[in-house]
Amino acid sequence: MSGQLPTVLILASGRGERFTASGGSGSKLQALLQGKTVLQHTVDAVHASGLPYHLETASHPGMGDSIAAAVRATPHATGWLILPGDLPLIQPATLHAVAQALAHHAVVRPTFEGQHGHPVGFATLCRDALQSLKGNQGAALVVAAYCAIELVVTDAGAVTDIDTLADLQRVAQRLAWQATPAGA
Repeated sequence: MSGQLPTVLILASGRGERFTASGGSGSKLQALLQGKTVLQHTVDAVHASGLPYHLETASHPGMGDSIAAAVRATPHATGWLILPGDLPLIQPATLHAVAQALAHHAVVRPTFEGQHGHPVGFATLCRDALQSLKGNQGAALVVAAYCAIELVVTDAGAVTDIDTLADLQRVAQRLAWQATPAGA
């Protein structure tokens, strides 16, 4: 069955300029949250989903270039879920929900409380369009061209990314709260 599952493309090649501009030091993906890096939290969620994945870490000029490179690196994929590496709260169930919806639609975009989130799913018929992406716009043009369907999810992790030091601190507080035993 794994041949029928889309591949999660974890994008981990951004420069994180907003993070350093906000006072963060180093790469936001290497910032620690409860003893693990932001990127490791994201990778762990993808691994727990059981979906195949590709970690794109090479340096690229923009997100579009990163997506194109990751799609080219996975020529046998049966679709892709594009997931930035800075979503440490993403839930495996959300990855599965997008993967399942992708079986019936060309492009699937999860939404949480009206906000567009990740991962955005793309069927194989989007391959050429994804491989030709360039620049910082990501896959917005492909999403528009294929009339993405919106999939309502209950996972705040689909929209909780780390762009600034304040974002990192909010996520750290949330993880600490989740780790506190009930009634403590």
